[in-house]
Amino acid sequence: MKRVIASIAAATAAALVTAAPVQAQSQAAPADPVKALKSQFIAGKGVRFTDRITMIEDGKGVPYLGRTGAFQFGKAGIVASDITSTDAPSSDERADPPVPARTIRIGTTSYSRGGTYSDKMPKGKSWYKDPDGMTGDVDGWFSQLVNVAEPATLASLLKGAKRTGATYTGSTTFGKLAKVSPWFRASLPIRSSNSAVVTFKLTVNRSGLPQRLITSFPITGIFDSSGWEGKAISAETRFTGWGTRVSIKAPPASKVTTKLEDREGL
Repeated sequence: MKRVIASIAAATAAALVTAAPVQAQSQAAPADPVKALKSQFIAGKGVRFTDRITMIEDGKGVPYLGRTGAFQFGKAGIVASDITSTDAPSSDERADPPVPARTIRIGTTSYSRGGTYSDKMPKGKSWYKDPDGMTGDVDGWFSQLVNVAEPATLASLLKGAKRTGATYTGSTTFGKLAKVSPWFRASLPIRSSNSAVVTFKLTVNRSGLPQRLITSFPITGIFDSSGWEGKAISAETRFTGWGTRVSIKAPPASKVTTKLEDREGL
């Protein structure tokens, strides 16, 4: 028995010695994330991402929204985005699933279809054009409000963040995001509070590029507190395909309208 214990102890010690360099390597600082991000700003290139949105109430999470999208870059940063979102169906909606919403945004002009616009399109039209539109459908208010593909936003998050290996954790506020992030301002143009706190956990790859971002913020920062106390949004974004070719174009002009119809008489 003593020999068995001694053998286990020796094997454990050897494993720890072998693992030490690996652990040390995992704690090594990644490349400068802001510098790495700016290196991706090449016309016609971009990155793809997926969002998983969860609504938190009384400590329990319920799937709320799923999104897939892409950013197209120019020499100065994001020039276009294309996002499709689908509400997580509730038990009484599974026979009639929610209509996906898609928003193409080029510069500050957005083209939206589906979602809240499904029943408001004039005959023969399928896209609503807004010259100063939001980044997504109305559900975008409850989605990923933090865009780490913006250098100023990324730099703001990293300032004062705690780093463990390739992961940065910290917090910011709606007010700070509004100052540095065009994406935040377009995603949430109206809000009830600038002091709402957003916590974040950002993991970057070996090159320093964002790989996974998890944020959390109270819904009372979006709407007045009545009925929303204790509820929060948790948004997880995963980035893939940095440097791949991305081409985002406006919908055919013949399918675009700037006027909506109120078919329900609301």
